[in-house]
Amino acid sequence: MPDIDLLVTGGDIVTMNPDREVLMSGAVAIAGDTIVAVGSTSRLRAQYPGARELDATDCVVTPGIVSAHQHFTGDPLVRSVIPDTITSGPAVFDWSVPLHAVHTGDDDEISALLTATESLLKGVTTLVEAGTVAHPDRVGAGMHTAGVRGTVGCWGWDAPGVPFGGTADEVVDRQRAMLDAFPPGERVSAMVTLVGHSLASDDLLVAASDLAKARAVGMTMHMSPSPSDTEAYLASTGRPPIVHLDDLGVLGAHLLLAHCVYIDDAEFEALLRTRTAVGYCPWSYFRVGSGVTGHGRHGEFFTRGGRIGLGCDAINAGDQVSVLRAASLAAGIAKDVSVDPSWFGAHEALEMATIRGADAIGMAADIGSLEVGKKADIVIHDATEPQWVPRGDVVLQLIWSAEGETVRDVFVDGVQVVAGGKCLTVDMDALRSDANALGRDLLARAGLEVPHRWPQIPAG
Repeated sequence: MPDIDLLVTGGDIVTMNPDREVLMSGAVAIAGDTIVAVGSTSRLRAQYPGARELDATDCVVTPGIVSAHQHFTGDPLVRSVIPDTITSGPAVFDWSVPLHAVHTGDDDEISALLTATESLLKGVTTLVEAGTVAHPDRVGAGMHTAGVRGTVGCWGWDAPGVPFGGTADEVVDRQRAMLDAFPPGERVSAMVTLVGHSLASDDLLVAASDLAKARAVGMTMHMSPSPSDTEAYLASTGRPPIVHLDDLGVLGAHLLLAHCVYIDDAEFEALLRTRTAVGYCPWSYFRVGSGVTGHGRHGEFFTRGGRIGLGCDAINAGDQVSVLRAASLAAGIAKDVSVDPSWFGAHEALEMATIRGADAIGMAADIGSLEVGKKADIVIHDATEPQWVPRGDVVLQLIWSAEGETVRDVFVDGVQVVAGGKCLTVDMDALRSDANALGRDLLARAGLEVPHRWPQIPAG
């Protein structure tokens, strides 16, 4: 038998394999960055005598959780500062644009490090970064330091009169440079990344899509979290946005569209037909009042076989990075909007957060389940915590009760990055100090202040 590096033993293994088997008191064998065996603890101990073990007794073991859409820059250093009582226009132009305008490389790296670290502590091991404006190399560096898996991108748009824009050729050159700097197959790799919405010309959309297909990488952008994208595309093209993208040949298995809340029947069917993926961020829509309960069809998209994963969007939109918490909301929305609890629940939501999410971001061959040959991205949840007492159905408890709050240990590529609920890759005291200082300085440079709604009175 080949040598292995670690046996994770004694836990209840939620495999997410094709049969969705849960192995009670099971074990996972890791060699290097790969899972080489999954089975009973007694069998794998006999198969690998003397192997180093990590005891997962009284724990639940899951694949690493997948986030299909997470912003790493702009908001993390000003968490809970942008008011939750303003519309998207002021939030973008009065807050996000001034913040991005003064972002330094240090800001972007610490923002990314903070987001990646928080994600790992919630069991999220793979993230699609939604795009940064100025310093994607520093974002990649922060992701590398934390030890998370994911993609990174440099935003591009060519709409006239919009800050940080460029010509279509300039934007595509920027995307090409990112793919060269962060090649496919690395733990942190690049994805062709446009901001999307109505801020890209047809030439840019087609060229970016062609680049992604030629390099065999993914492409991601935002579309239709509100009615404004539909209004803009109808005015400029006479077609809704996703139908227009279909006519351009931009849709396809390489494309991951964030949001897709406001889409009509023709757009819905085009997404299904072309295998275009959707990144669904339910907490973001609740935070900004998007109207997802009245307009979203994400549960139906899942049950129709659509490629869909969960995300948490921006820190001042979703306000957190726990994909398992987003999963519980996704399940609740699906039940509530149809006034029918029978068609969608915790099990479907967990698929969105693991194997179906991995498929949505084009990584299902490597992650999303605990199977032989896949990457050793593993999360161990402490089932002695109150959220797990007494034990019931493991998936119901994982989604409705634990919600990522009981993560004990995390492995990415076979490397342990969280142990006992503590991040091993980052000095948290230093990170906290750096983030606090940079956050205050970022607000000052942008000419912004924390808009406390209630009076803050010194009590000393």
